[in-house]
Amino acid sequence: MKIFREPGKLQKWASAQKLAGRQIALVPTMGYLHEGHLSLIEAAKRKGADEIVVSVFVNPVQFGPNEDYDKYPRDEKADLAKCRKAGATAVFFPTPANMYLDRHSVYIVEEDLSRGLCGARRPGHFRGVCTVVAKLFNLAHPDFAVFGQKDYQQAQVIKRMVRDLNFDLKIVTAPIVREPSGLARSSRNTYLSAEERERALALSGALKTLAVGRNAATERKRVVKMLEDAGLKVDYVEFVDGGTLEPVKRTAKGVCVLLAVYDGKTRLIDNRVL
Repeated sequence: MKIFREPGKLQKWASAQKLAGRQIALVPTMGYLHEGHLSLIEAAKRKGADEIVVSVFVNPVQFGPNEDYDKYPRDEKADLAKCRKAGATAVFFPTPANMYLDRHSVYIVEEDLSRGLCGARRPGHFRGVCTVVAKLFNLAHPDFAVFGQKDYQQAQVIKRMVRDLNFDLKIVTAPIVREPSGLARSSRNTYLSAEERERALALSGALKTLAVGRNAATERKRVVKMLEDAGLKVDYVEFVDGGTLEPVKRTAKGVCVLLAVYDGKTRLIDNRVL
């Protein structure tokens, strides 16, 4: 397994692999890898990639001034071991300084799908996501990139960026991986106390109660009450079209229900496509 720390060296290696006719998959992560991340590597293997590049980078540009950039969990040694065991062929560990050069001034902004949901609550977040992902595409030259469904809005925003800017690659979305309790896997789960972890089960519990053919506004009120009764502070509960992310009036096949809550000080998200 190759380890790259300098963007130019990854780019040179990836260009050589492309010239040799090898298929490259990219798995972008912020590290502190768990089973959810490893499932993305497995998805890349199933798709037949010759080279699987895992990027590990806590991207400062997608964090707001009062968010958890400084305390976001990091463990390079464990991440390398997990990547090697999972079958990654290359890992990219850049630094903020070599990803964002002095006086960096070019960013990518998606102006439709990123307006609501997490985009409305975290101003500038998707500007940072699109910028870093575009840079990773240019460095790793992937034939396809794998993202998780847990960050549903992010996956849709990246798909739109790829479409609108004519990136020559495909986006693969892998299913949410959950703990045996039903809690969606997340690096931020490490912030949770035992009591908070118990409260967090209300997210997947609420999503399980949903079905097609119901009034969305009524269902939203019911889900909000379930979450609040569990002791969670609701950031949003939204019923949207799975492609456009526009609000819907009734639940139907393909509708995505997205939740964001604060469990203590920790912000958690989850979703379900009906």
